[in-house]
Amino acid sequence: MSFALKHSKLRDIYEKVASGTRISDEDALRLFESKDLNAVGAIADFARQRKVGNRASYIVNRYINYSNYCILSCQFCSFSRKKRDADGFELTVPQMVEKAKEAQGIGITELHIVGGLHPSLPFSYYTDMLHALKALEPKLQLKCFTAIEVLHLAWLAKKSVEETLRELKDAGLDSLTGGGAEIFRKEVRQQIAKGKESGEEYLDVHRTWHKLGGRSTCTMLFGHVESLPDRVDHLRQLRSLQDETHGFVGFIPLAYQPDGNRIPVEHAPTGFDSLRTIAVSRIYLDNFDHITAYWVGLGTKLAQVALNYGADDIHGTIIEEHIFHMAGAKSPQAQKEADMIKAIREVGRTPVQRNTFYEPIKVWEDAETGAKKEEVLATA
Repeated sequence: MSFALKHSKLRDIYEKVASGTRISDEDALRLFESKDLNAVGAIADFARQRKVGNRASYIVNRYINYSNYCILSCQFCSFSRKKRDADGFELTVPQMVEKAKEAQGIGITELHIVGGLHPSLPFSYYTDMLHALKALEPKLQLKCFTAIEVLHLAWLAKKSVEETLRELKDAGLDSLTGGGAEIFRKEVRQQIAKGKESGEEYLDVHRTWHKLGGRSTCTMLFGHVESLPDRVDHLRQLRSLQDETHGFVGFIPLAYQPDGNRIPVEHAPTGFDSLRTIAVSRIYLDNFDHITAYWVGLGTKLAQVALNYGADDIHGTIIEEHIFHMAGAKSPQAQKEADMIKAIREVGRTPVQRNTFYEPIKVWEDAETGAKKEEVLATA
């Protein structure tokens, strides 16, 4: 037991975690309300070490947003545009293929693709996109579409969600993204994303995908108008679905970025709140192997610190991220693989290049040699 826990009021929660007992919603709320960040972090770090050991991962990937035109007007969103807006954009499939070809030069293993709910693109655009990108390299993993995009595509195709997901999978879709979860509680969604899918619909899209044998990530947007009990409720619903399907490969808490939208929040979440949220997520989500510290929203330095507060992944090289940067994120547009390896080593962890499903591709030697210790040819 660490020094931070010996005399902590949270010692009983640590003892639960150490004994393998699942913590309750009330325990999670106590953790969120605690000002003893060192103790919360120590519990999370213990849980992380037991779950994944001394490794910390990253992915070599590229983001492509195919369009920011959207029929919705979510209050929190700084990304979406209407057709009348001068800074709206829309990529053709050949343009997307060209971006992917350029990124292949740095050895990407994943394309992460999302966009707005486009008012006029046909369903065939999305299946043609998947076919064309998969044709570049069959092993290139396509992580595409949020749950609300899937619902939109089902409406376009005039098919059920299950039928739509089957068609997307046949076209080359490997994984759903976790975006769009925001906060599940209805009253909060009404304030920040009126007109968007409900929490139940988000979960049902992922449930359907998991039942088809697919895997996905999930998220929580925190630090806006939600309460701490709202966060616990959100995590509870994710934990429950994971108990049911075991289809989530990782959880990514997303720190809210307040610029350029209509929610009356002046500042992004503090470093304290970000670390606390990552730590509580690790402790509460005992059926998740991986918790990601999303450096785009946190900044690289805080993402490093988060590796001692329950996170075991710092996401990817990314390249050309729009959604968080249009909301005011000051982080770089991309990270070099060497910088990510260095950031992980500085925390005393073994860097691991992973694929979309958090499976290891390369495990790197210690900092002195910089050589690969082992190579695992993980595939989709």
